[in-house]
Amino acid sequence: MASPAHLIVRGSILHFLQDPAQYPDAEAFQYLDDGYLWLADGIVQGTGNWQQLGEIPAAAREHATWADHSGQLILPGLVDTHMHYVQAGMIGSFGCRLLDWLNDYTFPAEAAFADPDVARVTAKFVIERLLAHGTTTASVFGSVHPQSVDAFMAEAAQRGLRMLCGKAMMDRYCPPEVRDTAEQSGRDSADLISRWHGKGRLRYTITPRFAPTSTPEQLGIAGELYRSKPDLHVQSHLAENDKEVAWVAELFPQQRDYLDVYEHFGLTGPRTIYGHCIHLTDREQAAMAASGTAAAFCPTSNLFLGSGMFDYHSVAGAGVRVGLATDVGGGTSLSMIRTLAEAYKVSQARHHPLSPMRGWYLATLGGARALYLDEVIGNFAPGREGDFIVLKLDATPELAFRMARARTLAERLFALTTLGDERCVAATYIMGQRAH
Repeated sequence: MASPAHLIVRGSILHFLQDPAQYPDAEAFQYLDDGYLWLADGIVQGTGNWQQLGEIPAAAREHATWADHSGQLILPGLVDTHMHYVQAGMIGSFGCRLLDWLNDYTFPAEAAFADPDVARVTAKFVIERLLAHGTTTASVFGSVHPQSVDAFMAEAAQRGLRMLCGKAMMDRYCPPEVRDTAEQSGRDSADLISRWHGKGRLRYTITPRFAPTSTPEQLGIAGELYRSKPDLHVQSHLAENDKEVAWVAELFPQQRDYLDVYEHFGLTGPRTIYGHCIHLTDREQAAMAASGTAAAFCPTSNLFLGSGMFDYHSVAGAGVRVGLATDVGGGTSLSMIRTLAEAYKVSQARHHPLSPMRGWYLATLGGARALYLDEVIGNFAPGREGDFIVLKLDATPELAFRMARARTLAERLFALTTLGDERCVAATYIMGQRAH
């Protein structure tokens, strides 16, 4: 058996062990101002202070590759819990609320993915940009076309990424060029599951776009698919827009509320996540918490489309798992740092400002927990996969000027949140291999 390939990285190490809002600092995170991160064959072996490097076995140190990022911040890779790669070409489209925006921009953009070349070009672009932004894992919507998922998964597999993706399921209230049937969506999804689920680090996620564009028959098939294997995921949308909520009530009058539609068809529970969740009732929050159903907080999209402001304090306080999400193309950037800045502003407007520690937890371990991937990614606990990023805290003159006056780690993290962007991402590593 070949000897393991060791990597020892020097820098300021930060990772989260628990939610900082619920645990004292000593239990919530580990910060090493001058520390090491040690990996073997891409898997985390441990962290420690640089002065205690002797804790690493001599044989590992002797044969290791070394990466010196002294003075820079090393974090686990960022986790985007809800985004549409097939909408990358329409970011920043002007002036609509959700339902009009879908018809005017989204559906025409996604229709182009009937062409496999469009899918391949877009998948390559989006994955390259995700890595440039420091995002190493994402829950990704394809279009209704199976080739959109094939293209994204092939690109992700080639780079050894931990990604989730699924084919959109839509069999009503959408143009013919982006519509399938209940039966066809089931067959296509089953084929994609057999082709991609569990290949390398990839997982498949069942993806009804949202309740209005699926018939009860299609939602029933989606629920059957979810139950067909013990580790499949589900993603969709929930309570994003007030008119959408009213429309769902008209289409499904027998159900108590929007979430109850998904509950009825068996689409809630572990490994299920719903984007937006702005207009939830108390019952829906309690039901999500009880079932383990997660919410994706999409601040840039929610503001851009005028949908409302997600109540992170209330939803997380109810016990719901919450992750942070760009929601490109309703969201206006692939940058999780920029998205985190908007999340702070939304929480501030709701009078429960997101602390810098909890914000970076949300972008790393919180996102991994929302996707039920925290046993493999999200922090630097031994045995976790070695995806991590290196952030340059003086990437712009404004940041450098502010950082020179920051007195604490929390101040530096908050300055990074509010002033940072992709220019701060000095390097992105996938399983210990530098990818950007």
